[in-house]
Amino acid sequence: MMKNITIITLLALLLNTFCYGQNTYSYSQPKELDDEWKTNNLQSQKVDTTRIHQLFSQLHNGKNKLHSVLLVKNNQLIIEEYFNKNTAEKPHDLRSTTKSIRSLLMGIAINKGFIANINDPISKYLKVPVPTKNIDDRKEKITIKHLLTMSSGLECNDWDRKSKGQEDKVYRKKDWLQYTLNLPMANEPGTVSNYCSMGAVLIAEIIHQASGITIDKFADQYLFNQLGITNVSWGHTSDKEVISSGKRLYMTSRDMAKIGQLILNKGKWNEKQIVSEKWIEESTTPKTKITGIDYGYLWWNIPFKVNDKIIISKTATGNGGQYIMIIPKMGMVAVFTGGAYNSQEDKLPFAIMNDIFIPTFITKNINQN
Repeated sequence: MMKNITIITLLALLLNTFCYGQNTYSYSQPKELDDEWKTNNLQSQKVDTTRIHQLFSQLHNGKNKLHSVLLVKNNQLIIEEYFNKNTAEKPHDLRSTTKSIRSLLMGIAINKGFIANINDPISKYLKVPVPTKNIDDRKEKITIKHLLTMSSGLECNDWDRKSKGQEDKVYRKKDWLQYTLNLPMANEPGTVSNYCSMGAVLIAEIIHQASGITIDKFADQYLFNQLGITNVSWGHTSDKEVISSGKRLYMTSRDMAKIGQLILNKGKWNEKQIVSEKWIEESTTPKTKITGIDYGYLWWNIPFKVNDKIIISKTATGNGGQYIMIIPKMGMVAVFTGGAYNSQEDKLPFAIMNDIFIPTFITKNINQN
C-alpha cells in the first residue's frame, strides 16, 4: 500500500549513509532457467555499477526485511538477489500487488467478451448477493470502473480504522461480499477515491460470475499459462474459509517480473498479445488520486525525481514490501518482495530505486514530465 510514501526521503538519506561501506559483494549473472527468461550480465549495460555493488554489499551483510530484488533491463533479467533464506523457487504472498493483476484479468474478461463495458453497473454481472441493508439508489449507479478506481462511494477505507468497510473488520465477517454490499454509501459513486480492498474482491467476483470460472482458474487459463507461470497459488492469512475471489496470489519473484514485463511490452509476452494494448494503456494511465498519488485501474503511478527529471513508474504495491515497478521510458522493470508487514521499512525499495537503480541506468536524453 502507498500510505505514508513520504518516508522515501528519510530512507533515501539512510541508504546514502549506510551503502558506502566495505564492498564485499560478488555479482553473479542470473541463471537461465526453464521459465522463458533471458538473462544477461550486468556489465553488458556499460554503466557504472559502483552504487549497485555498494548496495548489495550492505544488504547482504546487514539486517533488513527484504526477501528479493530483481531488475530487468531491455527484456533481460540482469539482477536477481535473495535475502533472509528466500529463493527463486519460493512463491511469495503478493498481498495487494494481487489487485493490479486482477486489473489485468478484468481487461482480459472484457477482451474475451465476458464483460461488455467497465461503465456497466456492477449489478449487471454480480447477481448474488444483493444489498439487503442500507438500501440506497446510489448503489445502482456503482460501475465496474468505480471499483477499479476505488471510487464506489461505499463507506470503505482501509486507511481509516473507523471505516465500516476497513479490510480487517471485513475479514472478521462470515460473508465478505454481503457485508461489503450492505455498507452505507459515504459518497456519490465516482466522486471520491478511498483505498478499499473489498472493491478489488468484488472485481474478482464479477469476473467469476460473468465468466462462470473462478478467478484462480480464469487466471490460469487466460494469463498464467500464457506466461509460463505454473508455480502459483491463491491463499489468505485469515483463519476463516475464504472464497476464491477473496484470496491473494502467491507467486515467485521471477514470475512477478513477467507481469511487469507484460506491462512494459504493452500486453505482449514473447511477441504474443495476451492483454490488449488498449487495456494496458488505459489501466495504467491516471484516472484519479488516492492520498495525492495518481491512480489508474488498480495501478499506481509513482513519481521519482532523479537529476531534476521526473521519472514515472507504473507500480503494483503490497503490504510488507511487495512491488512491481515498471519504468517505460527506461525499458526497466524492478521487483521487490519483503517481510516488513505494517512497517515503514516496506518503503525501502523506493529509496533503492531513487538512489541506486534509476541514477545508474538513466540516460541524458530521457525526457519525461
